[in-house]
Amino acid sequence: MPSKRYIKGLQLVDAKKQYPLQAAVDILVKFPKAKFNETVDLAFRLGVDPKQSDQMVRGTVPLPHGSGKVVRVLVFAKPGAAADAAKAAGAENVGFEEMIKKCQEGWTDFDVAVATPEAMGEVRKLGKVLGPRGLMPNPKTGTVTEDTAKAVREVKAGRVEFKVDKGGNVHVPVGKTSFSALHIFENARSVVETVAKSKPASAKGVFIQSCTISATMSPPVRVDVREFITHA
Repeated sequence: MPSKRYIKGLQLVDAKKQYPLQAAVDILVKFPKAKFNETVDLAFRLGVDPKQSDQMVRGTVPLPHGSGKVVRVLVFAKPGAAADAAKAAGAENVGFEEMIKKCQEGWTDFDVAVATPEAMGEVRKLGKVLGPRGLMPNPKTGTVTEDTAKAVREVKAGRVEFKVDKGGNVHVPVGKTSFSALHIFENARSVVETVAKSKPASAKGVFIQSCTISATMSPPVRVDVREFITHA
């Protein structure tokens, strides 16, 4: 049974209508709030077949106003300049053999893992542990790099990753309900523009089949993304 808050939210939105992004955000911020700071999320249904390797959609996007989340970073690096730089940039955990061993024992108390190219030879052995949780460092998302300080600063500032799931869906956090409508809109616009530009060359037909924006406990608001497709 939907909550009274959810039912009140439903009264503010036409479920059959697609709204321009700005209008969708304006509706979202009027929804009755939950007792906690909800995450605002964009959900896309993409016209791709994720089983085909050439139709995999993934990438990163910097949110202009951050995600509102405290991001805990682990950096795999041997003692030296890269490890020191990662610590100076604010990484909560930095190490090599001891961190690999810790992860092998099941520890995953972090949000993003970064590794130097040198460290990746050993870090690859953690594929079965980190892979299913989406925590594996990856050159495509900028988390395998010599410039560990830059990577740490970017993920802490609000760079988020996105990856299509088996059903052809992509979910990306774009902020918190405590954010202003302008900040939610600008974050969401960055995400929509980036996803729109990530269409694989082999994907045929309509790429973004649907898009909704919602908070953790709110109804979804359908977003008309055509304004972004023409410029993508």
